[in-house]
Amino acid sequence: MRASASRRRWRAVPAVAFAFAVTVSAVVLFAPRSGSGWDVPHLDKVVHVAVFALLAGTAAWLFGRLRAVLAGCVVYAVGSEVVQHVLLPRRSGDAADVVADCAGAGAALLLARAVRRRRARRG
Repeated sequence: MRASASRRRWRAVPAVAFAFAVTVSAVVLFAPRSGSGWDVPHLDKVVHVAVFALLAGTAAWLFGRLRAVLAGCVVYAVGSEVVQHVLLPRRSGDAADVVADCAGAGAALLLARAVRRRRARRG
C-alpha cells in the first residue's frame, strides 16, 4: 500500500469516530426510555457526562476548534433536552442533564487542550 493511501485512510478515523459518537448520543438521548432495572443513583447523569465527553473529544479530534466544539456541545445539550421535553413521549427535559452534558464536554476539551500543549512542547 502506498503511503498516501495509508494517510488518507487514517484521516478518515476521526470522522468515523465522530459519526459513531453522534449515533450513540442520538440513541441515548432520543430513544424511548426503558427501565434498566438498575437502581443506581444518578446513573443517567454519568451516562450524559460520558456521552458528551465522547462527542466533544471526537469533535475536537476531527475539527480541532475547541471553543467551537464547546459551543456546539452546549447548543446540542440544550436542544436535546428541549426536544425530549416537547416532542418525545415518556421523556422529559432536565436542566441537570444539561449541566452533566456540559461537564462531560468540558472535561474532554480540557484533556484535548492538555494533549495539544504537551505535543507543542515536544516539538
